[in-house]
Amino acid sequence: MSSDNWVIVKITLPEGVVHKLLRGWSGGYLDGDSWHMNSGIVRAEVEDDYILFHGQSGSVYKCYKNAQRLSNVTAGIYNTLKNMAPAQVEIVDEFQ
Repeated sequence: MSSDNWVIVKITLPEGVVHKLLRGWSGGYLDGDSWHMNSGIVRAEVEDDYILFHGQSGSVYKCYKNAQRLSNVTAGIYNTLKNMAPAQVEIVDEFQ
């Protein structure tokens, strides 16, 4: 399932840098919005209008290029991470 919105979060740790995919979905009246952050991005493949992100766990996430943004829910998650370690957490445009 592709997400409604997504961003790449770069986290700098003493042992190195990890890039994680923070994704969100808009819910309906009964189920609400949801989010997921993967274990870490290993590689990315650009295809047509989407990007395939390959995670450390072996999962592959299909994200549409035009959905790269924060939602209210994912912005809250990102801000919580940023407040915990402001110099170590940032949103980046690309996975390198």
